[in-house]
Amino acid sequence: MAAESVLKVIFEHEGVFIHPSSDEDGVEQDLLISGSLRIVDKDAEIIVEYRPLEDTVDPSNMLCAGKDSSSVMEWDQCSGVRSHQLLESQQSYETEWDMINAVSFKKKSCTNGEGSLNHSHERSRWAFSFSVGDLRSVTVKEEGWTFLLFRLKESTSLPALHFHQGGSSEFLDSLRRFALLSEAPDDETCLLVSTPNKALSQSFENLLDDNNFGLVHKFRKDPYVTTLGGFSKVTNYIFDAFRGTEEQHQRPPEEVADLLGEVIPGLEINQQEEPGFEVITRIDLGTRPQVTRREPLSAEDWTKHQDPEGRMINITHLKHVIFKGGLCHAVRKEAWKFLLGYFPWDSTLEERKALHRAKTDEYFRMKLQWKSVSEEQERRNSRLRDYRSLIEKDVNRTDRTNRFYEGIDNPGLVLLHDILMTYCMYDFDLGYVQGMSDLLSPILYVMENEVDAFWCFVSFMDQMHHNFEEQMQGMKTQLIQLSTLLRLLDLSFWNYLESQDSGYLYFCFRWLLIRFKRELSFQDVLRLWEVMWTGLPCQNFHLLVCCAILDSEKQKIMEENYGFNEILKHINELSMKLDIEEILQKAEGICLQIQSCKDLPHSISVILGLDTEGSGSGSGSGSGSEPTQCGSPPALRPTQRADTSCSNGHGHLRETSSHNSCKVAFIS
Repeated sequence: MAAESVLKVIFEHEGVFIHPSSDEDGVEQDLLISGSLRIVDKDAEIIVEYRPLEDTVDPSNMLCAGKDSSSVMEWDQCSGVRSHQLLESQQSYETEWDMINAVSFKKKSCTNGEGSLNHSHERSRWAFSFSVGDLRSVTVKEEGWTFLLFRLKESTSLPALHFHQGGSSEFLDSLRRFALLSEAPDDETCLLVSTPNKALSQSFENLLDDNNFGLVHKFRKDPYVTTLGGFSKVTNYIFDAFRGTEEQHQRPPEEVADLLGEVIPGLEINQQEEPGFEVITRIDLGTRPQVTRREPLSAEDWTKHQDPEGRMINITHLKHVIFKGGLCHAVRKEAWKFLLGYFPWDSTLEERKALHRAKTDEYFRMKLQWKSVSEEQERRNSRLRDYRSLIEKDVNRTDRTNRFYEGIDNPGLVLLHDILMTYCMYDFDLGYVQGMSDLLSPILYVMENEVDAFWCFVSFMDQMHHNFEEQMQGMKTQLIQLSTLLRLLDLSFWNYLESQDSGYLYFCFRWLLIRFKRELSFQDVLRLWEVMWTGLPCQNFHLLVCCAILDSEKQKIMEENYGFNEILKHINELSMKLDIEEILQKAEGICLQIQSCKDLPHSISVILGLDTEGSGSGSGSGSGSEPTQCGSPPALRPTQRADTSCSNGHGHLRETSSHNSCKVAFIS
């Protein structure tokens, strides 16, 4: 009993096969060994074990999707047809294969007791286990399905494990919780295995209650959980990951850039000047103007901006008022639908009623799609199962201290779950990614209506989509843009961060990923989001919010001579201690300061969408609008559209492959 109490199953997957060689003694030709693969924690030691099951499989009875199948994938069993892909490609392919799940197996019957004994012998013959600490490498190969080859440190090779029914990527994900897997320099299919010391493993255990992945891998696979968890508990590890061991000197910038590129896929840090870069010297931005905020827009004032048929009027002025003070809560339910683009500003009340009826029908048709999936169907749809599992897990931990979501069997949780599941039907390619529940929660809280909350969430996700895509292009661009802005605003502070291996501002990752949702109180999140949704005073205003927070903290960071660990810990501990009105004042002041600069670099103008060739004209519709203190959003020049598409701001623009216009080289 005592032994059983310390055995913890970390990962388990059945339907993993060994293909014995036909020339091996005593092995029946064409026999497949079916078994179960597990990762277990036994007395604090991580063990990988493979156990054959009772039944073997005859490949002649294997049913697979052929070329005439209606499925979107074809299974080509010729191993020479497919070239070896990177691990990311393998995982993407396998996810698609899992969804189809068009392979089934028939059990091979045993005619007598002798056959049963023989099969029992085969099972014991092919069972194996090893400690993760003894593992040297894992080779990932494809043969119409994925199979893994393990090599131990004493050069022992184990039988290849074939994942006919998927599951290899999940196994590797679980393995990464306890070991660092890095691609071999001379073989992209080979993952070299290195295990951290026990103290480091414990720091990972403390990272989160239920997900204890390695931090570098978690950044790549699950940025939400990584950045929303206890960053400060693993600072020593991430510090060593970027700087090397104490015996090593600080790594050169290009090597740190490569490491960060691995953490955030697609993030390319340029260490040298490239053709087309602006090379600029220090710029005198002048004195930062002082700005004031006003009271939130009242319900009475909101009504004054409607004509008799319900159209919104003086929209530019209305957006300015919302930007300067936000909305009183009684107005939010209606105003957010306009700010998010669910309702057109020039629509009449009757047009909005008709739109709502149409959108209600569309929503429930999509909801019916997943509600009508039977358990049998879902067993053959791994992506839908994974989406549902993630959603159920996240819903149960989203804003549970808020009265709208607290308690057991809360109807708010049911709505949160149903909207997220329906979004998977709306955008099945993206589906559900951890962090999206944080974006939906405030919207549902305000709307108090399933249909309205869904379509407002869809509009918000149009803006945030790139943050959650697999390659995280939105996060890549925003980090580069934020670094560029900070270098312009305070080069000495940026240089200090750079000297502490923090110049890439990865400690701002959580801020950008879910728009400060975990940094502010719930009510302050509502205020910040509605201000940002006005599109004022510039594109990517959320980046200036980041700059405002860092500007408030730079003195303490520099005076206390904070290093990498201390900076990370300090930023993480700002959560729930920020004054939203003070931050918005400072961010607007920074915008005015930048706008007043006569020799503003073009790359900065591109990031913020500023028209440097003339005064911007208001983009809002309606007449009689008043000039705003920061100006209304300027109309973009046609030649700028490709450049500004790298912005992940609030203009529903998506990033293109060209980012040179967003980069700038500074000479101090």
